[in-house]
Amino acid sequence: MFVDSHCHLDCIKLDEFDNDYGTMLRQCADAGVEHMLCVSIDFSKFPVMMAQTEPYAQVSVSAGVHPMADPASAVDEATLRQYASHDRVVAIGETGLDYYYHQGDHEWQRQRFRMHLQIARELGKPVIVHTRDAGRDTLDILAAENARQCGGVIHCFTETMEFAESAMDMGLMISFSGIITFNNADMLRRVAKQVPDEYLLIETDSPYLAPVPHRGRQNYPANVRRVAQTLAEIRGVSLEHIARLTRDNYYRTFGLPEQCAN
Repeated sequence: MFVDSHCHLDCIKLDEFDNDYGTMLRQCADAGVEHMLCVSIDFSKFPVMMAQTEPYAQVSVSAGVHPMADPASAVDEATLRQYASHDRVVAIGETGLDYYYHQGDHEWQRQRFRMHLQIARELGKPVIVHTRDAGRDTLDILAAENARQCGGVIHCFTETMEFAESAMDMGLMISFSGIITFNNADMLRRVAKQVPDEYLLIETDSPYLAPVPHRGRQNYPANVRRVAQTLAEIRGVSLEHIARLTRDNYYRTFGLPEQCAN
């Protein structure tokens, strides 16, 4: 059985699932996906995301605001703390830094990132970190805010092995997405071969980044099996080994009992 450590179920278009959320989740279960983490990116959508996922024990949620969210939109500490304190919220984020899409002054991103980390430490919940073209600042802020106290994951990992080692030194997991199946991802596959077992996670980042051979289509959590298969090939182990390993790491990282999938 597989887990998807990072997906955006509320962003998936349901047309291909008979416009039914439950049908989509049943197809995930049929593909062997026993649990998934639906990751928050926008406070304005958070209440709907919570209501949508509430009936499904196989879905946990996070609370946070994506670094690419509109810099003009308010992200206040009180709201983040309120949402993050909910019993069903198992992680803080998606947060972090993205200098690729946002040019100019990035201090507003850095402030948001610090706030997420501070509340993650306060509540004792792991943080979900997005980083793009901002590796040095990401590591510096994680270190300055003592991310080791809350732990968490570098999601959709695309950085170097040196970056991975620095993140792991702070107790952060490394999560690989469908990008490891892309033709131009040789460097990333070399990193994926080296990350120690105890730090590995897998994800889809649905509805984005569909793996080969599904590129160009909408992604959804059932495709995490393809990520696991590619990771098994890279590391020269069985699919069953990767499934069991990443499953155990997932439940440990997010403090979830395994029976939550049942």
